[in-house]
Amino acid sequence: MADLDVTTLHASLTDRALNSMNFLNEISHHYPDAISLAAGRPTEEFFDLDDVPRYLELFAAHLRDRGLDEPAVRRTILQYGRTKGIVHELVARNLAVDEDIHVDPEAIVVTAGCQEAMLLTLRALRADATDVLLAISPAYVGITGAARVVDLPVLPVPDVDDLLTVVKGARADGLRPRGFYVMPDFANPSGLSMDLPTRHRLLEIAAAEGLLLLEDNPYGLFPAAGVDRLPTLKALDTERRVVYLGSFAKTGLPGARVGYVVADQTVSSGGLFADELSKLKSMVTVNTSPIAQAVIGGKLLDCDFSLTAANQREREIYAGNLQTVACHLASAFPQGEVTWTVPSGGFFVVITVPFAVDDELLTTSAQEYGVLWTPMAHFYESDTPVNSLRISCSGATGPQLEAALDRLTALIRDRLS
Repeated sequence: MADLDVTTLHASLTDRALNSMNFLNEISHHYPDAISLAAGRPTEEFFDLDDVPRYLELFAAHLRDRGLDEPAVRRTILQYGRTKGIVHELVARNLAVDEDIHVDPEAIVVTAGCQEAMLLTLRALRADATDVLLAISPAYVGITGAARVVDLPVLPVPDVDDLLTVVKGARADGLRPRGFYVMPDFANPSGLSMDLPTRHRLLEIAAAEGLLLLEDNPYGLFPAAGVDRLPTLKALDTERRVVYLGSFAKTGLPGARVGYVVADQTVSSGGLFADELSKLKSMVTVNTSPIAQAVIGGKLLDCDFSLTAANQREREIYAGNLQTVACHLASAFPQGEVTWTVPSGGFFVVITVPFAVDDELLTTSAQEYGVLWTPMAHFYESDTPVNSLRISCSGATGPQLEAALDRLTALIRDRLS
């Protein structure tokens, strides 16, 4: 049997970002009895298998209403499909209803999850060895991992106020910043959001510096109780500076694995940036599963294109969970030796402690305390120790969440003593 030397394979395969993604995805399977506060998965409380055939039939009826006969309906859903997708018009209507984003459906490429949208976008932007991606730090490991796969170095940007400095420094070093990846609403992993003046300032910097903004928005529909949603960067974008990365994993059905990218920038050869991404997609996944798209399309039709309305129950759960976490931590650690973020929505809270937080501690937490979480070190570029951890407030609810917080509190107290 032939053995392969890993040093002869692509360097990304040994990169920490790819290892982190696998580690975080698989750790719950290694410790099935531990309560997970690690993965940013949506609540399963309202999953219903009966919805799947109902959504399929709604989408099929939609195709019939558009004049397709039965062979054409079957072909659309069951045959190889259009590379850009078959629900692009429905996605465009959803964006108009929920986000006040108004784009030509032809500017939308429906992808196999948002991860493919990231990969296609970065592959298109990476032209030569001088190209770099800027990313807010700490950053979602999915974007840094995708950048590694396409050989695109990532330069961390600690804050929007640092963006100009990083851009100018990169250019002084002979590098070409191709885009700035941001998650303005309830970011993964920090849980934090950009205020409205910062969003406007970011768009102004992008215009002045000729920079694309890659806006990722999986959590924007989930503000906490009493918090008003802010407009996305794309909704504020008047110069097509924003490539918008979207997903139905948190707001639709994660098992469908349907995402999309809005790429309405024009290219010098004619056409849209979306057309160029479609060329790449045709060589990566050919097309996104039409059956999966039909399920999501049916859900959009079922809720009259408002996923905000369709996720009201989920929003209340996540908002309640955030409040539960904040109250629990305030009661458990009143002396200030432990601190935490108080996000205005989304899934994540970051807890900072006065001791090392690493994968070894996570293993101890899983084995001895029965609770999982995520070391924040996974979201930084450097090897500098990070004494903080991320917990997700989305998957565990009610008594399970309380039990997980009790276990986490016990771990922290034992380490403090």
